[in-house]
Amino acid sequence: MEFAEHIRTANVENVVLTQQLGAPLKGTLCVTGHHLLLFGRDGDSAAQLLLLLRNIDAVEKRAIESSGTITIKCKDLRILQLDIPGMEECLNVASSIEALSSLDTVADLYPFYYRPSHLSLKGPWGLSLPVQDFAELSAQTGRWRLSEVNRDYSVCLSYPPAVIVPHTVDDNTLRKVARFRQGGRFPVLCYYHRPNNTVIMRSSQPLQGANRKRCREDESLLHAVIDGLPQGYIIDTRSAQLAQQARVIGGGFESKANYSNWKRLHRNLERGKPLLEAFVKLVEACSDQWQSVERWLSRLESSRWLSHVQNTLSAVGLLAECVEREGCPVLVHGSEGTDTTLLLTTLAQLILDPRCRTLPGFLALLEREWVLAGHPFQQRYTHSAYSHARPRQEAPVFLLLLDCVWQLQRQFPLAMAFGEPLLLRLAQEAYASNFGTFLCNSDAERCYQAVKEKTHCLFQFLLRPEERERFANPLYQPTELAIWPSVYPQCVQLWQGGLTAPSTCRRPWRRCRACWPGAQAKAAAQIRQSWRQKGVRPPPLWLTDERLAMTAAASPQRLCGTSTCTRRTV
Repeated sequence: MEFAEHIRTANVENVVLTQQLGAPLKGTLCVTGHHLLLFGRDGDSAAQLLLLLRNIDAVEKRAIESSGTITIKCKDLRILQLDIPGMEECLNVASSIEALSSLDTVADLYPFYYRPSHLSLKGPWGLSLPVQDFAELSAQTGRWRLSEVNRDYSVCLSYPPAVIVPHTVDDNTLRKVARFRQGGRFPVLCYYHRPNNTVIMRSSQPLQGANRKRCREDESLLHAVIDGLPQGYIIDTRSAQLAQQARVIGGGFESKANYSNWKRLHRNLERGKPLLEAFVKLVEACSDQWQSVERWLSRLESSRWLSHVQNTLSAVGLLAECVEREGCPVLVHGSEGTDTTLLLTTLAQLILDPRCRTLPGFLALLEREWVLAGHPFQQRYTHSAYSHARPRQEAPVFLLLLDCVWQLQRQFPLAMAFGEPLLLRLAQEAYASNFGTFLCNSDAERCYQAVKEKTHCLFQFLLRPEERERFANPLYQPTELAIWPSVYPQCVQLWQGGLTAPSTCRRPWRRCRACWPGAQAKAAAQIRQSWRQKGVRPPPLWLTDERLAMTAAASPQRLCGTSTCTRRTV
C-alpha cells in the first residue's frame, strides 16, 4: 500500500504542541505512514513528539481566525493539542491523521515495518508452547495427552494447533464434541493444580437449542475429566436467565439429567456493550476536573466499573476455592468462551500458581490464555473511550483483567515479581503496538498473515534484561501459598494509573508514578532496607508501598524526581 496517498500535507512549520503536564513546544510537524512527529526549533534532532498513529482514538478540529487547532485524543487516554498556522494545512493534517489511524488491513500496520537493530526475526516466536506445557504435565500425571486434531485449524478456528485433552478421548470424539460446542471450542485443559491433582478446563457453550439436543461424546469427555471423583463444577459466566434465553438462538447449558456428576454455578459477568459503556463513563467522569466531590462519587458509582471488577474477583475466588479447597475439577465457559471465560481462568492461575506471579510466568500465562486461546484482540480494541464509534464487538475485557491484577498487586504487594508499570505497558500495547503479539483475532489469522515470521514478539522483548529491571517489583518475596483477594467494597479501589488521564488525578503524589514508574516501590524498598539495617522488625503486609512512600516524600516533586512536575498536593 502507498501511504503517500493518504498524506495531503507531510510537513508544517511553526506548529505549537500543548500536552498534559508539559510546557508548550513549537517546531515542525511531520506526518509519516505510521507516526506523527514534532521536531523542535533548537536544532535538536530528537523528536519532541513520537506518536504512533494507531494510538489515536479521535480527532477534533476547529478554526481560529486564519489558523486551526487539532485536538488528538489517544487510546492511552492522553490528550494533545496542535495549533497549526493556516487553515488549509490544518484540515490536510487532520484528514491525513484520520485516514492513517484507521487502517484496517493487518499487513499495513506498523509491526510489519518495525525493524529495530537490537531485535531479530530469527528464532522462536513467543514463550508458551503446548508441547512444553504437556512435557511438564506428563511428568506429573499420565491422564492427559497432547492432541493435534486442530493442526490445520479445521476443527476450531480460535484454538491453537495442539491442545491438551483426556487421554481416553480420541480425535474423532473431539471432532464430534466440537460440532456440539459454539465455534468448535470443545473442553480443553488450561491448568493442572499439582497440590491436589485437580484441573481447570475451558470451552464455549453447548449448542443445545430449544429441542434440548444432547451429545454423548461431549458427556463422555466430561466424564473422563471427573475420573472417579464425586463431582465437578461448571462455572457459567452468564446468569441463569441468560443461559435459558440462549436456548432460543441455539445455545444453552449442560443439563443436570445428562451431566449428573457436574454441578452448574452461574456468575453473571457482563461483557460487550455494558462493559464498554462502563469504561466510557468512567473516563468521562475522570476527565471532568471541575466537578464537586459529591458529583465525582456519583458518576464513579453510576459507571459501574468497580462493580465489574468486584464481580470478577468474586467469581474467580469461587473458581479457585473449588480447585484448591474442594479438590474438584472445574469447567469454565460463557457463550463464545473467548472473553469472560479467559478472564476467570487467567486470574485463577494467578491466585493458585506461584509460577504465574513471576514475570516470565505471567507473560507466558497471557500468551497461553489470551493470545493462543483466541481472544479477538483486533475486534475488541480498535477504539477506546474517546471514539464516537461503538462497534458491537468492542469491549475492554483485557483492561478489566489488568485492573483485577492490579487489585491483587495492591492487596498483596510482596507476592508478584512485577509491578504496575508492566500492567500500564500491556494496556497501551493492546491498543497500539510496535509488536505483532496482539494483532489479529486468533492464532489461525496470525498464521495466515505470517505475523510470527514478519513481526517481533512483545513478550520476548519484555524479558530482555534491561526491560525486566524496569518492570521488577523490588519488594517481591516468593510464596507457595495461594493469594485470596478480598472483594469487600472498601478493598476494591480505582486503578488511577491505568484508567484515568494524567491530568485528572486528585492526589498528585500518586499520579507521579507516571513520571517515574516504580517510584513508590523504590521509595518503600529503601525504607524497608533501612529498617532491616537498624534491626527493626519487618513492616506488616498491610503497610503498602503508598503509605511507606508518603513518609519519604513531603512533596510530589521529591517522590517522582521530575523537575517539570508542578502539581500540588490537596
